[in-house]
Amino acid sequence: MSGDGGQPGGERARLVRLAEKMIEERGDAVSLSALAAFAATPRARVESIFPDDNALFDAIVEGWFSDHVTIMEEVLASDLPPNRKMYEFFARRFRFQRARYRADPAAFKAYCELGAAHFERVRSYVDLADHYLCELIAQAQADGAFEGLAIDHALSLINQMVMPYTMAEMLTYLDPFLSEEKLGKIIDTLFAGLSAAEGGARGVTGLRAA
Repeated sequence: MSGDGGQPGGERARLVRLAEKMIEERGDAVSLSALAAFAATPRARVESIFPDDNALFDAIVEGWFSDHVTIMEEVLASDLPPNRKMYEFFARRFRFQRARYRADPAAFKAYCELGAAHFERVRSYVDLADHYLCELIAQAQADGAFEGLAIDHALSLINQMVMPYTMAEMLTYLDPFLSEEKLGKIIDTLFAGLSAAEGGARGVTGLRAA
């Protein structure tokens, strides 16, 4: 707890941390009433900082994603070549998320459940990640990768292929099977062959006996 708890910013941070503690220790849903009781603070005081339950939840979501946003912006600002930049874009967030999960699996699952139940409050951060990934795709295409693919099509394909490394709840049952090495091979494969060209996998006829 910071020493500026008497100031509005410090009180806000204190209440957010207490709300996080409720989630992490008890799996509680986020509400102003529950937070006021847990913090032994008059509800009116809590409402002066968070007008409604959504405002409180948004503050918690902001804290959850702040490190992810920092990581993405640092990678985008780097001078790495496109394939290395895309790998770091996913790998650094994956390492951070995995460490968070392994530190407290139960709390991590509680956050995932809350995020799924209130996805509309989380969507802006998903959209931001997609926006940054589109920038990386454009840089890669300028370097000759993903030939012939519209950026939004490449975005959809790449998101589907790296989903186990970006969707938090997948860590809760896939953690033993995910690694930076595997992610690196996925990114290498994307840069080696992802394009608009048809490779023949879908074929033109149905299955027939040999």
